[in-house]
Amino acid sequence: MAVWQDNSTTKKTGGKTRKYRKHKKHQKGGEFSEPQTGETTTIKKRTRGGNQKTVAKSSDTANVAADGEVVEAEIESVEENPANKNFVRRSLLTKGTVIQTSEGKAEVTSRPGQDGVVNAKLIE
Repeated sequence: MAVWQDNSTTKKTGGKTRKYRKHKKHQKGGEFSEPQTGETTTIKKRTRGGNQKTVAKSSDTANVAADGEVVEAEIESVEENPANKNFVRRSLLTKGTVIQTSEGKAEVTSRPGQDGVVNAKLIE
């Protein structure tokens, strides 16, 4: 199903706005890729202009930064997710997610569904 990033169809009064033209290709958005914990898998998506974007479908490691040094650490579990509380239960990785790693608790600073890699900073 297509996702359209268009103006709202309802007015602030609650009424419906009239459609004055059909959808345009530049208004089309993408589905949420749902990156989760598990064996590392990435896919390539075609983007606007014929470019390619690497999208993470799952990841079991994170690049954790602490004291100016970056270490590749294993992701053990998802502790909390401010984007959606149900993402914790499903072990989904988004920006701002607090994960438990082999180095300690870390906060995800990258966008795995956009960048294809999980970068995090140590918080404990």
